[in-house]
Amino acid sequence: MDECDSLHELITHCFPAFGGAFLRRIYTILDQAIGMGCPLTMAIAGPVTVSGQHQAWLIPLLETGWVGYLSTTDAVCYHDGHRSLDAHRDPIFEVPIWGDDGALRDERTIRVTDMAFDEDVLLDQDRFLSAVLMRPEFQKKMTGTEMRYRLGALYAEQERAMGVKTGLLATCHRLAIPVFVGAPADGSVFLNSMKLWAMREAGLVDSYRFDLDLHAEVFEACAYHRWGLFENPPNALATLMLGGGVPKNYNLQPEPALGQILGIPNVHGYNFDVQIVTAPVTDGSLSSCAPGEAVTWGKVDKDTYQEGTESMQADYSTVMPFLVKALLENRSRYERALAEQGEEELFTKEPKARGYLRPRQGYRLFEQREELCRRLKDDVRANREWLLETLRYPVAVR
Repeated sequence: MDECDSLHELITHCFPAFGGAFLRRIYTILDQAIGMGCPLTMAIAGPVTVSGQHQAWLIPLLETGWVGYLSTTDAVCYHDGHRSLDAHRDPIFEVPIWGDDGALRDERTIRVTDMAFDEDVLLDQDRFLSAVLMRPEFQKKMTGTEMRYRLGALYAEQERAMGVKTGLLATCHRLAIPVFVGAPADGSVFLNSMKLWAMREAGLVDSYRFDLDLHAEVFEACAYHRWGLFENPPNALATLMLGGGVPKNYNLQPEPALGQILGIPNVHGYNFDVQIVTAPVTDGSLSSCAPGEAVTWGKVDKDTYQEGTESMQADYSTVMPFLVKALLENRSRYERALAEQGEEELFTKEPKARGYLRPRQGYRLFEQREELCRRLKDDVRANREWLLETLRYPVAVR
């Protein structure tokens, strides 16, 4: 390792075996996918915003322009707002994992592993979200991606007013990166919507009309997958799974939704699939299953998975800073070479530079969603006979 001048050299040459070799293979696959210009989708489970990981390595990764869309949890979106609340400067602090939780409860301190904050942070976040959800622009049925896009704009205004670092949803709003949440009812953003719905039902407010259109949201995810496979060179997709659970499954479901459910022909799964997860594969859960299992469902491409997939059993918070830093170093190296050599010479010598140096503004898929959904609807209409046949089954009824 004393001969290495970069993280790229360190990872590719100094992790020859065992767990380190898994890290090397994951990095090599990501390097290949990015170099191809392959749109990257991400699934992230776990408290990345409350822990500050979003600002440490996730936002720098999103700002490369490599990521098409993000699948995560309602909680990640909820905790993203804490640092910009008016009455709470630097609200999150570190506590011992094995401390006295009873004493923390007496102090009204909420703990998430080794991060903590005052209970009033939650109460003020709830007030903020309730005020936001009562705004006129939210009084309609919309996809969760639209709701989070709008919420990201309001988070950004809060962050500017408070002079704090930009958060996750504000970044996704700026880059028009769609944010999907497969289990929206399992988190406090939706719980605040439930409160307003309950108040309306009880006659306490009469103007709350917000509602989530889950059908349209899943269809939107399918439209992006269709775009990646059929309309955007190199007609391939890559995915990075961090943790398991619903975010992982949501990222994998567009392929069966398109091919199995809607019957769209020639649909295939991800060409590149890497995951970092703590669950052991023997527990039988979706969280732990390796990409090879997804091949049998068609979610990962059967012709490329042996070279383009890997599953590493690890805590992703311990390795993602190194992976992202190595990939960003590669981009910087290509940027320097571009300035010295020009595009034609660089891309001839280093074909991967083209993918690495794609525009930082990214794919901006949310801004294209209406058109991409329209094209998928055209495919659905064209598949009329096949779809109508799927409605027929001899259901046993009395």
